[in-house]
This record gives sequence, C-alpha cells and structure tokens, in this order.
Amino acid sequence: MIKQYTTQALAQLRQHPIISAVSIIGTALAIFLIMLVVMMQQVKTAPFAPESNRDRFLHVHYMSISNKNWKGNGGQSNGPMSERTIKELFQSLKTPEAVTIYTCMPIATPVSLPGKAATAVDLLETDDIFWRVFDFSFIDGKPYDKATFDAAQPVAVITESVARILFGTTEGVAGKEFLLNHAPYRVAGVVKDVSTLANTCYGQVWIPYTSTGQDKNAWNDGHMGMMSCTILARSRDDFDAIRQESLNRFETYNQLVGEDGYNFIHRNRPYDQEKQAISFSANQEPDLEGNRRSRLMTFLILLIVPAINLSSMTQSRLRQRVSEIGVRRAFGCNRMELMGQILMENMVVTLLAGALGLVMSVIFAHLGNELLFAQAFSNTLNPPAVDVNILIHASTFGWALLFCFILNLLSTGLPAWIASRTNIVTALSGRLH
Repeated sequence: MIKQYTTQALAQLRQHPIISAVSIIGTALAIFLIMLVVMMQQVKTAPFAPESNRDRFLHVHYMSISNKNWKGNGGQSNGPMSERTIKELFQSLKTPEAVTIYTCMPIATPVSLPGKAATAVDLLETDDIFWRVFDFSFIDGKPYDKATFDAAQPVAVITESVARILFGTTEGVAGKEFLLNHAPYRVAGVVKDVSTLANTCYGQVWIPYTSTGQDKNAWNDGHMGMMSCTILARSRDDFDAIRQESLNRFETYNQLVGEDGYNFIHRNRPYDQEKQAISFSANQEPDLEGNRRSRLMTFLILLIVPAINLSSMTQSRLRQRVSEIGVRRAFGCNRMELMGQILMENMVVTLLAGALGLVMSVIFAHLGNELLFAQAFSNTLNPPAVDVNILIHASTFGWALLFCFILNLLSTGLPAWIASRTNIVTALSGRLH
C-alpha cells in the first residue's frame, strides 16, 4: 500500500514539475525554519559530551541572600556563592550521586612558557568531583584527584588546542610545566576541545580552585563568593526528592544564619537543565511555562503560515485529478479511503521536502553557528563551536517527522476532505464542487 502511494506521489510530481517544485521548496523552507528554532533550543538542553548527563543535572549557579539590617538593593545580595555555602546547602545532600563546585564563569587568563609570549585562555576553577560529573575525553594524562585538590597543588587540565599552542603537540604533554597567570603549573591531562555551548563546564584550562585560594574568597560574612554548583542525580526520578531535601536543608541553615540576621532565598532552586537555560539572574525565577508557551506559538506560526499557501497548491493539484477521483468513487472507493489516500500521497511529498529541510537546517546551523548560537552574555574568548554530532539527535528526527505530519494535515486535510465529499457525477464532469 505504501509503495503504491509512493509511486503515485512520484508520478504526480513528474506530471506537474513546476507546482511540485514549489510545493517541495515551500515545505522544505518551512521545516528548515522550524528545525533551526528546535536546534537553537536543543543545544541548550540536549545531552552531548562533556555534558552527556544533562538529563540528570540540577544547577545552582546563583543565590540570593538578605539581611534585616540591609537597606539598599531591596535588602538583598544576589550572585554566586562561597564554597562554604555550597557545602552546607548542597554538597551535604544525601540523595544525589555527586555535587561539584566550580567558579561561576570562565575567566580570560594568560598562559605561556618561560620567555615566550603569553596567550589568553578561558580558565575555570573546579573541585576534583567535577571530573566525575562531566565526561571529558582525555587524550593524555588524567584529571586531578582529591588528594591533589586538597593539597592545593598547582596542576591543570588543558585542551588539545592549548597544548598545541604551548608545546606544539598533544602527545606526552602530561607532566610538563607552563605559566598560568605567571605562576608555574604542571599539566595533569589533556582533553579534547570543548564547545562553548557546554556552558556549565566549558573552559580551555581547568585547575583546582584551592590552588588560587578561591575557596577562601568570600564576603557577606563568608556566605557569598564566586562559586556555583551542579548536582548529578542518580535518576530524573530523584529530582523531587533532591529538591525536597534541599528545601529542608535551606530551612535548617536559615535558622542558623538567622542568628546574624541573614536569610537565604532559594527561588525554587536547584533548576534542571531546561530551566537553567533560561535563567539569567539570581533575583528572578525563570518562567518555564511562559517560555514553553512562547516556543509553541512560534512553532504554530511557522506551521500555519506555509500550510495556508501549500493548501492552495494541494487544491490546485486535486482540481487536475477530479476525473480520477470520480472514477475511484464510481468503482466503490469510499470517502475515508479516498481522503486517506490523498493524505498519504501528500505525506510522501512532505517527507521528501522535510528531509531536504532537515539537511538544510543542519548545514546552515553548522556553518552559521556564530550567528545562530551567539550568547546574549558571554565571558568566553571563543565563538560557539557547533559539531554536527551536537545538532543531530534521535529527537531531532522525531521533531522533524512530527512537524512534517502536522504540516501535511494542515495543508492537505481540508482539500482532501472537500475532494472526498465531491459528488460522483460532479467529479466525472471535471469539477470538485
């Protein structure tokens, strides 16, 4: 049956090449635009190395704290936390698999060899648990461990690009020394380059934050600092339990710091990957439902507008087949069979155009990554690098098929319904109605 419909659809394309070309191009462009919107969202939420566990991540990048004695700024301090605060509120949780602490953003920092010109790189300071939460691909050496972290040793993990800049190679680099911000550091390991789209763990050089004294960098009586954290759940099913345990910990800790007039405001943190992707400030909780509605409206507009135009072309093609429709009706084809056949024939055309639109969107997203994926606020030195593997997931094809199906129903449904209800005599005379 499907083979028959495919053959008929291809025959129709050959009989009316101009209308067919316009239909395919119009459908392909519609899918192209929709898939660009989908991909721009996917790179924020879909898992890819070294953030392959995004579906199990919960984030606390910022926090708000108030004090009854503060007058300005609404009586609040908003921003990243101190190491002590994160340990008390989040690393003490029992439900998660792991909780890693790291500086809230990468900082441009010079690296060099003695006597050589310095190069600026993106530096992120982390704990040793960081390497268990994020799955970096090591091509030389290994990550620093707890003993190294606790001893505040000056070691670093660097990307292959930084290794080539410093040493001219990526092989045998582990153990060599270089200058980081004019201080000597030893290479612990070399990893594959990381896209800036991995915005939680992105960096070009990673070091223990104990080696710079960042663990002691704090203010507001030691509550606020420069640190953020990511919680790795054992399963998404544990999210509610982690949030509840976190809420209980907040209440207990607020009683303790309340003796000095402080109060932490959690704003329903920690956030999962989707919610964190639209979070831009410490003092506002992102409107996840509103964001979803906005995306849905965008999809509907991008579907309905081309569907109206494609519907007219489908109607035009059916007008040229009214006699065929009349003959089928005369030989016993009922309305539902006729409507289903028209929908299936057009679905073949829509899928062909959808495949073309998907390929176009992947190519355009890969080549135009700096335009499409530029971050509104970025502390990194590098533009977003988008590998094709980041763009193509099983969900990408799923979305493309869904949009093809919906677009086919919107553009063909009404013409097919009209054709199926055409009187046999009227159809044989060459008219749809």
